[in-house]
Amino acid sequence: MLKIKVLGSGAGGGFPQWNCNCDNCAGVRAGTVDARPRMQSSIAVSSNDVDWLLVNASPDIRQQILAVPLLQPARAKRDTGIRAVLLIDSQIDHTTGLLMLREHGQPLELYCSAMVYQDLTTGFPVLRMLEHYCGVNWHELPIDGSPFAIGGIDGLSFAALALSSKAPPYSPHREDPHPGDNIGLQVRDLHSGRSAFYAPGLARIESHLEPVMHAADLLLVDGTCWTDDEMERRGVGTRRSLAMGHLPQSGPGGMIEALGPFARQRKVLIHINNTNPILVEDSAERRQLGAAGIEVAHDGMELSV
Repeated sequence: MLKIKVLGSGAGGGFPQWNCNCDNCAGVRAGTVDARPRMQSSIAVSSNDVDWLLVNASPDIRQQILAVPLLQPARAKRDTGIRAVLLIDSQIDHTTGLLMLREHGQPLELYCSAMVYQDLTTGFPVLRMLEHYCGVNWHELPIDGSPFAIGGIDGLSFAALALSSKAPPYSPHREDPHPGDNIGLQVRDLHSGRSAFYAPGLARIESHLEPVMHAADLLLVDGTCWTDDEMERRGVGTRRSLAMGHLPQSGPGGMIEALGPFARQRKVLIHINNTNPILVEDSAERRQLGAAGIEVAHDGMELSV
């Protein structure tokens, strides 16, 4: 059975964000809103509860491993249940945790696209830094949807699909987007045939994604912002959700509407920004999601497919 553990469900900065005093962050600190703190987004995937693929290595990885005994040392003096790491993109909130894994006793088995590898060896040279510690064995991801296996992760097949996106500010090609800057990940159980589709950064549901999403049993997708102008509404910035590569949930063409045709699938939002009102359990926005059959991921959530 395909098993997914949500290690972190928040967007960059987590929730509450360390320097933010928006209504959500102030409320969760004071205990005046019904909301759960969240670490920065990452998941772990397995078919046997022993061997795990870490998908994205957030800055919170140490705390996330401490919260999940199955990822902790169990077979040797120094050990981990993490067999490999796969990166969706090269954003800071998905890659900085690699530095926390530097004590690994052997090179990290790392799966990412050529574009992500380029960013992480130039503009943000995390992988060059790791050469002085455990080192990295890089496996280039095919980004055309063709299936591939990951060593040590038995019983599962994977496929990466390029998404329209923009590379991070430190990328050498920030203003020249390339396929592979951001991917969606299909994970399929080879025994049952059931599958999940994971895309924490989804600006729109492109035509090449539709067959994969319709075939999936679980959609774990972008929940960053409720409205395109959410940052401005909350008084904490002017950046727009769509400009950052995230489809807002509400309004015409938003995520709620876009997920409407996927009636059979279990639908869960992840990568939720600290400003998003869906973080508040009893909010009107949360009720609207519930009415549409959409769930909100939380840290520690376990999903079986």
